[in-house]
Amino acid sequence: PHIYTPGETERYFWEVDHYQCLCSRRTEIELPVIFRILYSCGTRLNETLGIRKCDVDLNKGTLLLNETKNKNQRMIVISDDLNNLLKQYADKCFYMYSENDYIFVNAAGRRMRGDTLDTIHREILSRAGIPYIGGNYGPRIHDWRSTFAVNSFRQMGDAGMDMYVCLPILSAYMGHKTIYATEQYLQLTLDHFPYLEEKMKNKMNRIFDGRIIYEDN
Repeated sequence: PHIYTPGETERYFWEVDHYQCLCSRRTEIELPVIFRILYSCGTRLNETLGIRKCDVDLNKGTLLLNETKNKNQRMIVISDDLNNLLKQYADKCFYMYSENDYIFVNAAGRRMRGDTLDTIHREILSRAGIPYIGGNYGPRIHDWRSTFAVNSFRQMGDAGMDMYVCLPILSAYMGHKTIYATEQYLQLTLDHFPYLEEKMKNKMNRIFDGRIIYEDN
């Protein structure tokens, strides 16, 4: 997966916020919200586009995800910044929707399609100066999920949390069936932030009084 750098993230969201759509003014309002949910919550694209008005609780700051990969409904807590953005979006659009309507729709009023977002995503990549390689190498929309996981591990590690204690927390938040599906992100985090691996080695050295041999594997 492609892990977006801070510079890429900044350029990408500048283009998202200034995107102009000739066919639908509503799309311009929706995009900053959609992509910030993907970035801030690590949700899958289908989960995000499947959010209905009744799934949004702006008082509690939560989103209920029903159209999930594993068919398991789950509730996620969102940040104050994202909640404030959703409140602004709700003020502009929610009056048009019934409780069971999707909150992200196309110009015809139907649920926004994933391939439409993928086309816009590639256009934003080009404008942001992020090379698109194609295929599974992306960068894909789904790579925001990987970036979320890596950044979450880093933040928890920087806060002093044991990274293997963090695994079940992140696994539940991301909607993985097993903890093993989340473990791959731990290695990605160590690859991108090697100082975290050094912190783990230091802890192991204290536990075993330095009597541990690290092998290149």
